[in-house]
Amino acid sequence: MDLITPAQRDKLFDTFERDAFHLELRDDYGSPIEDTPYARWQRGEPDDYAWLTPWMTLMKRITGEGKTVRRVRVVSEPHSQYVGWEHSLTHLNIEAGEDIRWLPRHQVPEGITFPMRGNDWWLYDDRLLAAGHFDSEGRVLGSEVIDDPDIVAECVRLRELLWSVATPHSEYKS
Repeated sequence: MDLITPAQRDKLFDTFERDAFHLELRDDYGSPIEDTPYARWQRGEPDDYAWLTPWMTLMKRITGEGKTVRRVRVVSEPHSQYVGWEHSLTHLNIEAGEDIRWLPRHQVPEGITFPMRGNDWWLYDDRLLAAGHFDSEGRVLGSEVIDDPDIVAECVRLRELLWSVATPHSEYKS
């Protein structure tokens, strides 16, 4: 299986036309760019969020073009420390134009089977997936690009279901 880097995956934002959707299923992630800001947050220190500037710039441009970027974060409750940190930053994603909803794991509808072996994925325009692969510590190994119509259709169906039952960030109480 060939994997693309996070930077190559981010270039897919230049190719979609309408909607990008991210399903997040992990309670902890590891990312070199996040390590220092996360450690600062754990110590109660302030952050200037400069490390988020490239992502925020990309999201502002994309959503400024009238495209949508949405996420559903399926999380355990009580939250892991990482999800607590992520929740504290979500207002920045929303200010950049993303629409984010939260779904406590215990509220996932019965009988749901997550495609892509339970990995996170980005779905672009209901036609292309970038399924994340992670090591045992939650660090991104890369993304697998998939355009198989049956797999994509299953992800579209799941996106619609989860989006309809997830709680908008402004209403979600962590």
